[in-house]
Amino acid sequence: MKTIPLRRQAGVALLEVMLAVLLLGIGLLGTIGLQARAYSALSDASMRAEATMATEKLLGVMNADLPNVAAGSYVFDGVAAPSTALAPWVAETQTFIPGAKITVAVVGQNRRYQVDIAIRWKRKNGADENVHRVTSYIGF
Repeated sequence: MKTIPLRRQAGVALLEVMLAVLLLGIGLLGTIGLQARAYSALSDASMRAEATMATEKLLGVMNADLPNVAAGSYVFDGVAAPSTALAPWVAETQTFIPGAKITVAVVGQNRRYQVDIAIRWKRKNGADENVHRVTSYIGF
């Protein structure tokens, strides 16, 4: 009767451990990738929330200051310096949204105005530009 030498079985446990470590490593890499994507999505959502709050704040200020709206004090093209009425809001918005490009257009007459506010930003270099655009009507 022949006996099977034990040498052929040697190293099987080591092979199983190596395979388990490989599978665990792949799982951990997947988890790290998901974590990075979740952080990116959270950062984008935070910037959108800041842009929403900034536009709502400006619309509230403009609605309470219709004489300056009629005088064109709230028009801003993002190139020239903002007016004294708009400068604090632009500075605050650019503090909360670094690198924000802001435009404010006001069209209307007889105390009824259409206000278009656009805030553009990039979360990081080389990324697509995010745009938050709001059109609202103020006055009566």
